[in-house]
Amino acid sequence: MSKPGPRLRELDLLRFVAALAVMFHHQVGGIAGWGVVNHHNLPGLAAVTHFGLLGVDLFFLVSGFVILMSAWDRGIGDFAVSRVVRIFPAYWFAVCLAMVVFVTTGIGLARGPGSESMFRSFLPNLTMLEAGTGSPPLEIVYWTLWVEVHFYALIALLIWRGISYQRCVLFMGAWLLLGAFAQEAHFDLLTSFLFPQWAPYFIAGMAFYLTYRYGPNLVLGLFMGVCWALAIYYRVSIVNKELVWPTVWPVVVSVVITVLFLLMWLVATRRLSWVSWRGSTVLGALTYPLYLVHETIRRPLQTWLAPQHSRWAVLAASVTAALIVAYLVHRFVERPAQRWLRPRLRRAVAQIRSGGLSEGLAITTSSSRPPRGQETASAKAPEEVLAEAGAS
Repeated sequence: MSKPGPRLRELDLLRFVAALAVMFHHQVGGIAGWGVVNHHNLPGLAAVTHFGLLGVDLFFLVSGFVILMSAWDRGIGDFAVSRVVRIFPAYWFAVCLAMVVFVTTGIGLARGPGSESMFRSFLPNLTMLEAGTGSPPLEIVYWTLWVEVHFYALIALLIWRGISYQRCVLFMGAWLLLGAFAQEAHFDLLTSFLFPQWAPYFIAGMAFYLTYRYGPNLVLGLFMGVCWALAIYYRVSIVNKELVWPTVWPVVVSVVITVLFLLMWLVATRRLSWVSWRGSTVLGALTYPLYLVHETIRRPLQTWLAPQHSRWAVLAASVTAALIVAYLVHRFVERPAQRWLRPRLRRAVAQIRSGGLSEGLAITTSSSRPPRGQETASAKAPEEVLAEAGAS
């Protein structure tokens, strides 16, 4: 078995590129709205950033890889702690920031909740369960976090059963087939749980991680091929009508998704290990807060600056401000909150495991044995090998 190596800076870089793609998709289109009709705002650039929403597809591929890596040799409680600590501090800040911006400026998501329902939506948004409750999101990007929550729930089932190479492969196959069967039978509950439209990215990401860990083989290659085909089908077939670009959309989507899968194959086979720039670690740390706050920062800036400045100047100001805010969120929100949350959540999990005998328990980073059937992974904790991906 080939054990995981040092930090995968190539994934940090890919995640940051994905965040930039999504940000420019919103920044350029957001100057005057959405869709192909707005390409005259920044000719040339808009035609490229139009497809920046495919950065989400890359996020999901990387997430399948990294979350399986993070879950290996962990119990459900430890996995839950790692996810809460990783995704909620920056998210809570982003939701509060969106609300503060709306209250102070009156500027909010144009197609989101109205002024009255903004306040009703605030608390559900803080839980990250707003999509499941039917409450509108305060920012458009939050929908991807709900997709990630589905994936975490499925991975938790795999952890509960015990992660091994064989069980991962069986799990991936069952997920693909059950998702297709649920759609065929119009079984809404199972379709919602298995989210077959996005599942191919996560399943392919898992296959890429197994390839990285154990080496390539035909079965894993078949999973990647099937997921690649389904990913293209869903992305071409299901798209916001305002983003459809006749004749161009299917071709570009097919090419970009193919490139994304090839990039992940290079990562899985260690052919991108030469990407060892240390700055990628910093960029990887900025990715999640940048993804969360860029739209909240963009709207007021473009509203205030657009009448007096060129579109290029407004774009430069919006991007710069989003990057600065992302750094500040990482430095002064994420890191302190994670330091405060992690030991307290671990103590809570240990108390639950012990049946309430909490205060005298010795809490360590490896507070529980992996479930039976798990195989030994690297002695180094997953978060020391790779910064865990955020949702999106």
